Amino acid sequence: MAAKRFGSWYFGWNIVAAATMLTLLTVGMRMGIGPFFLPMVEDLGFSRSLLSGIIAIGMLCYGLGMPIAGYLVSKHGTRPVLLLGNAVVVAASIWTVYARDPISFLLAFGILLSIGLALASPVTLTPVLARWFIRRRGMALFFLSTGSMAGIAVMTPLLNVAIEAAGWQATMLGFAAVYTLFTVPMALLVIRDDAPAHGDQTHEEVAALPAGKRFLAESLKLREALRTSPFWKITLGLFACGFSMNLLGTHGVPMLMDHGFDATTSSLGIGLIGLVAIFSTLALGRISDIVPRKKLLAVIYFVRGLGFFALLVVGAHWELYTAAAIGGIVWAGSIALSSALLADIYGVRLVGVLYGCAYLGHQVGAMISSWLGGWAYEAFGTHWIAFGSAGVVLLMAAVIALLLPPKEFTLTARPATA
Repeated sequence: MAAKRFGSWYFGWNIVAAATMLTLLTVGMRMGIGPFFLPMVEDLGFSRSLLSGIIAIGMLCYGLGMPIAGYLVSKHGTRPVLLLGNAVVVAASIWTVYARDPISFLLAFGILLSIGLALASPVTLTPVLARWFIRRRGMALFFLSTGSMAGIAVMTPLLNVAIEAAGWQATMLGFAAVYTLFTVPMALLVIRDDAPAHGDQTHEEVAALPAGKRFLAESLKLREALRTSPFWKITLGLFACGFSMNLLGTHGVPMLMDHGFDATTSSLGIGLIGLVAIFSTLALGRISDIVPRKKLLAVIYFVRGLGFFALLVVGAHWELYTAAAIGGIVWAGSIALSSALLADIYGVRLVGVLYGCAYLGHQVGAMISSWLGGWAYEAFGTHWIAFGSAGVVLLMAAVIALLLPPKEFTLTARPATA
């Protein structure tokens, strides 16, 4: 069966649009919680360290929730998982508003809300996009990265305005309401797992395939896939991604200020990376469907690694902005490419749970770099240890990416039945 089209429009792009908006909301809420911080501290009477600890645990739970989300998608499909996640987000938001003691707040805001958001994370949405897209899979998955970058860029100022106008409790409940009004219709009316057998390939492209290539691939069993080297190579790459992204997000501005830049210039320099990344993901998505994905992933890690060394040595404003702009071009591509490679190598049946397990490596890297950035500077008075480590780890990830195998190396073929 060839691609489902309405006129010249492929329905899969409707799913991409819905998935991108869902990602914007979930990632924007989980990663853009800065505006909530001081209002929560003042209202609840928590210390900054206590609330920071609750948020850190929440970040870990967000990562731990992703393998669960991937497993549930593989067993029950995308729609039930999205609706379950919506129910958890609503319950957690209401509980958070009424929680006044640290334990209740940890359970509601730190753990339950993180798990609910993980159930509608890119891990949940990757399998359905991988089913609907073969020819343009890279482009489709890169839109999720665009949603993530836009979520952080858009949701943070919107949440800040809402909190200033109505308070953090009303903003939390308002988010739950908006999230429900969007998620439920999209899950029921747009998200569909019953993709065409050959995805977005046309009749002509399917007919042009060699007879031996017209098959439906069978993935390895999960426990077998977890023991293969490509899974661990991709996981190590995501570890490097999380290590570097969170280090820059947490310690980038302080590092630049310690090197002589003022607060405004430092913030603009870091912000420029995210701004450029929003637009660069579209170009990288197009390229990822043309060139071998593992080579593009290696280039992204390599350039990003050099960028961390560049940030350590820039001295003039134009040098900072140039390094930031170049870094932004490759900032968001590694996650989308990693998920696309997992689908290429292992097939779409297990891509959700495998991506969730691999993304846990991303969160582990993020936790380590958050600690290392502060500890190393206090212990040795330099940012070279943490930021230099990020550069080295990224360069190693570039080499590892080149060692990934060709497509479908683990798959066994059977004659197509569709």
